[in-house]
Amino acid sequence: MALLRSVATVGSLTLVSRVFGFLRDILTAAILGAGPVADAFFVAQRLPNLFRSLFAEGAFSAAFVPLAASTLAEGGKPAARAFAEEAFAVLFAVLLAFVVAGEIFMPWLMGVIAPGFGDEPGKFELAVDLTRVTFPYLLFISLTALQGGLLNAVDRFAAAAATPILLNLFLIAALLLMARFGWSNGRALAWALTAAGIAQFLWLMVSCARAGVALRLRLPRLTPGVKRTLRIMGPGVFGAGVIQLNLLVSTALASLLPTGSIAYLYYADRLNQLPLGVVGIAVGTAILPPLSRQVRLGDMAGAFETQNRGVELALLLTLPAAAALIVLATPILLVLFARGAFGPAEAEATAAALAAYAAGLPAFVLVKVLAPGFFAHQNTRTPVKVAVAAMVANLALTLGLMPFLAHVGVALALTLSGWLQALTLLVLLSRHGHFRLDQGARTRIPRIGAAALGMAGIVLGLRLLLEPALASHSAQRFGALALLIALGVLAFAALVLALGGADWRELRGQLRRTPKSAGPPTDIGLTQPEGQR
Repeated sequence: MALLRSVATVGSLTLVSRVFGFLRDILTAAILGAGPVADAFFVAQRLPNLFRSLFAEGAFSAAFVPLAASTLAEGGKPAARAFAEEAFAVLFAVLLAFVVAGEIFMPWLMGVIAPGFGDEPGKFELAVDLTRVTFPYLLFISLTALQGGLLNAVDRFAAAAATPILLNLFLIAALLLMARFGWSNGRALAWALTAAGIAQFLWLMVSCARAGVALRLRLPRLTPGVKRTLRIMGPGVFGAGVIQLNLLVSTALASLLPTGSIAYLYYADRLNQLPLGVVGIAVGTAILPPLSRQVRLGDMAGAFETQNRGVELALLLTLPAAAALIVLATPILLVLFARGAFGPAEAEATAAALAAYAAGLPAFVLVKVLAPGFFAHQNTRTPVKVAVAAMVANLALTLGLMPFLAHVGVALALTLSGWLQALTLLVLLSRHGHFRLDQGARTRIPRIGAAALGMAGIVLGLRLLLEPALASHSAQRFGALALLIALGVLAFAALVLALGGADWRELRGQLRRTPKSAGPPTDIGLTQPEGQR
């Protein structure tokens, strides 16, 4: 199995999307800043982001893709298309009803999402208006996830991986229009979000037609296949989306803090999401299919190998990213974001939250890498129990830290709960006999950590030397930041290879290797999950 090649394929398109998203965030900071309109818009897009995480990047794919693949193997494309249409009809009916209810009861819902806005009637009303505009995005992004899962089942990956790029392009266009015409109430961004959802849906509709699996809308029926999907997906939604659910809790509590706190957390989280999205989604997506096949065929040695290499690869990519974000949080925010409505004070406040978030980056990615170990064994309840514990811990830590550290306490609480979740999953996988670190992982992981620490020390020293250039108001500061990042990458690469944390020849070989067929697609989900028998 060429794991690195699979990760690179999915991750490259995700990276393109994240780069556009980074540009979008720079424009958002310059135009909206960290004021009441920014707070209102970020709350308005929190629910759509939650559902995108749960459906497009979470449990729906884990439940739907293996079932669709099994149906494809047994009956070909017509059978897979029929199964997808059944799931599509039920999903459409349920989500349409949910969206209509949300539009009607939005003021009450806003009181739950952002209780602190109630003290500022103008901000509360704006948040309600913007969320009513963005709420239909839930419907379109969820249906888009189903189409993407069907395309993945027939070995078409590029179209689905490219859909987030459309979202960022629409939002960037809206921001440029806001700057051009002086629009300042955030409604252009809200409408752009919903329009992007429609565009993503249509894009994959065309892609499905080209792949020979075009979907028609049927009357909703709870067929056996749909029931199996829902049974697996139900608990898995909660387990896979705990990070976003924790962010929702954090947003609600942050609304009780002074104006700007939600915006600080949003900008910091978006920067942290750059490596998290690229690495976490890519590695998690690449691991599940081969891991499910290996478990089904009883190849536990192969399953352990897949998981060990996945954990190694996740830490190889996230430990240096976390160290760099902690050390360079302030320069990144000052150089790239401090302009327009986003000044040095806002940059410093956001940098503190970014450093707190970055400390949890490896944990957040490990959760995405370890969860497939339970899914492959058809055990969805254990990750849910762990997720509940993590949510409770996040709430308790947030309430405990927020009075002393304000918005930084909110970010730090999420990081600590993320590590609790990741380590608990690791221990439980080991106790169930589903995972153990092999000799290669036990040797390489400490060396990767040492290389990341060494790189952080080098970058910190270089940052002090380049402080005058970073503080300038000319193009020189961009060059200094780019030099810091480039030297950090080179330093880590040199250290990790010198210490034996990675083998360049092995990495190059995996990139060149063509994935081999590993037998028929998994039928995970055709029986009840382990915890539900």
